[in-house]
Amino acid sequence: MPAGDDLATDPQRPSRHGPGVRSSFRGPYADGPPPSALAVDVPPIETFGRSELRRMVVVYVVQLGAVLGALARWVVRRQGRPLADALSSGVVTGFIHLGPTFVKLGQLIASSPGLFPAPLADAARRCLDEVPPFPPEQVRAMVAEDLGCRPGEVFRSFDDRPLSAASVGQVHACTLPDGRAAVVKLQRPHIRERMTTDLRIMYRLARLVGRTKAGKSLNLEGGILDLHGLTFQELNPALEASRQDRFRRSIHAFDDNRWVTAPEIHWNWCGPRMICMERVSGIPMDDFESMRERGIDGELALRRGAKVWVEAVLAHGPFHGDMHAGNIWMLDDGRSCYLDFGIMGELAPEWRAVVRDLFYTCMFDRDFTRVAKAYRSVGVFPPDTGTDEEIGERLGLILGPMLAGGFGQLSLGDLIISSFELVRQFGGTAPAELSLIGKQLLYIERYTKVLAPDYLVVADPFLMKNIFPEEAAAKAESIGAAFPD
Repeated sequence: MPAGDDLATDPQRPSRHGPGVRSSFRGPYADGPPPSALAVDVPPIETFGRSELRRMVVVYVVQLGAVLGALARWVVRRQGRPLADALSSGVVTGFIHLGPTFVKLGQLIASSPGLFPAPLADAARRCLDEVPPFPPEQVRAMVAEDLGCRPGEVFRSFDDRPLSAASVGQVHACTLPDGRAAVVKLQRPHIRERMTTDLRIMYRLARLVGRTKAGKSLNLEGGILDLHGLTFQELNPALEASRQDRFRRSIHAFDDNRWVTAPEIHWNWCGPRMICMERVSGIPMDDFESMRERGIDGELALRRGAKVWVEAVLAHGPFHGDMHAGNIWMLDDGRSCYLDFGIMGELAPEWRAVVRDLFYTCMFDRDFTRVAKAYRSVGVFPPDTGTDEEIGERLGLILGPMLAGGFGQLSLGDLIISSFELVRQFGGTAPAELSLIGKQLLYIERYTKVLAPDYLVVADPFLMKNIFPEEAAAKAESIGAAFPD
């Protein structure tokens, strides 16, 4: 980049203002990304060569050094701190030093505390907000390469110090030529090559673990394969922006979701490694203290957000697939806002019908014969499994008591994930999106434990208002409930 580029290095000072901004600028995606930019190129995961071997040595050395360093500090200081906490902190320090793939692994651990030891899950929360940023000179160079102009020529202001840094990219504040506040989400340099190598190493290790008796039950190999497929979707900014744009437009398809939103995409300032979007201001959904201080009705916010998400799954197509609290905000104007669309899912029409039948059955009439028929329609049950009525009766024997208990014991997220496993047990092939749906429902159910302990997703007809309008209205009337605006 030219030495005279006057971009800011002070995070409090914008880099460039009005004079010099090109009023006639048209970016490479001004008319939306071309179809070729939306294609997902997934490299083979089985490959293992010199670069993977070298990287494996680095991983071993960094992790060993981080853990030994944490152990040494514990020996010197102790101060009543458990050894498990110190060792877990060392592991996470190693993750952060090793970069994006391992940071994402830490985020997975932090977001799934029930699946991992508590000290490790607690320590891994650092991966949510302690990711080192890449330097301003790289930021300037990448923006210029993507847009064909220096940031100061296409933005009224651009801050080359990030607002936040994450595993895959970082976010920079900017102002569009017309004065609108926006942000640029910029992908980390060379991230594709690094994550390809790291995932190949993880896959090789998972296969080795899978040969042990304990490892077979963990299905680490399957988990890494799922992560592999999702990762290279997340590494395509054009695809992410396109899905965000589509999700945002679908929110208002039924004209009754004015309290939920997603940031608008500004296509003219998007490029192969960057997304430009509307800037929003608010707090994460898990900042419970701030929500209480602001007088936010947590249950109402949850219901509105969950309704939009369910409508995306069952009616519109693309649904948000990473609903941890950092990606769901309460805005200053009272709206809920979905953020970060790097991981999305979309069911094929036949599987969407299966999930619709599952929701209908749990919400309204508990006729599990319908569920059995739905599964058979997608080839899950072999012909000799039994009749739909027999299978439905078996399902009812398992789930019926939970439903009869006032829904209190039933987790819809667990039910969806169990359905995913049921398909596999019968030798069927279920889409990974089915498991992704279950995980998002579990996120929603976790938020309810703090924000609305008495709220039950599976008992709320409001979520089905636009999917099954007559049945939802009848159930609301029968339980004396009114739909919020």
